[in-house]
Amino acid sequence: MHRKKLSVQSVVAIGIGTAILFLLKRYVSIPSGIPNTNIDTSYGFLGFISIMFGPIVGFFVGFFGHSLSDFTQFGAPWWTWVFTTGFIGFAIGLLKRYIVLADGKIGLKKLVVYNIYQIFINIIGWVLLAPTGDVLIYSEPSNKVYLQGIISAITNSISTGVIGTILLVMYASTKVEKGSLKKE
Repeated sequence: MHRKKLSVQSVVAIGIGTAILFLLKRYVSIPSGIPNTNIDTSYGFLGFISIMFGPIVGFFVGFFGHSLSDFTQFGAPWWTWVFTTGFIGFAIGLLKRYIVLADGKIGLKKLVVYNIYQIFINIIGWVLLAPTGDVLIYSEPSNKVYLQGIISAITNSISTGVIGTILLVMYASTKVEKGSLKKE
């Protein structure tokens, strides 16, 4: 059986992406007023890097970046939320084949699809997966963790939508549009 290995580019993207995600989560988050829940700028970057490099890189950047942030902030990772961040990166990365940034153009239709999809994924991750895991694994009070999950779904969707969209448009604009070069 032939196994596809991660490319050097993907490994480097995981390393650099993890470092950037960690820094954003750790130092560029705004408290939401709900305990242990922030308005987190890192999810816009996670959406961008996931589209750029695909689901595997998206998963590992989210998983490792969130793990490091929790470890340095709280002393131990909160695994249900760490896994959910990895899930978000993986799921958004599945759009890589639909949104091809190397084409040099990202149209309104693709941005609308990206944003509807990321909102859907954030709702699944933060309203269903993370709080349900907290209740089942950590025996956390359901009213607390579902409130945290709803707030996280809203704030992370906004971050992914605004920051992620800006990064996608800016990056795509640096690429030469396919078929735009003509021979004279």
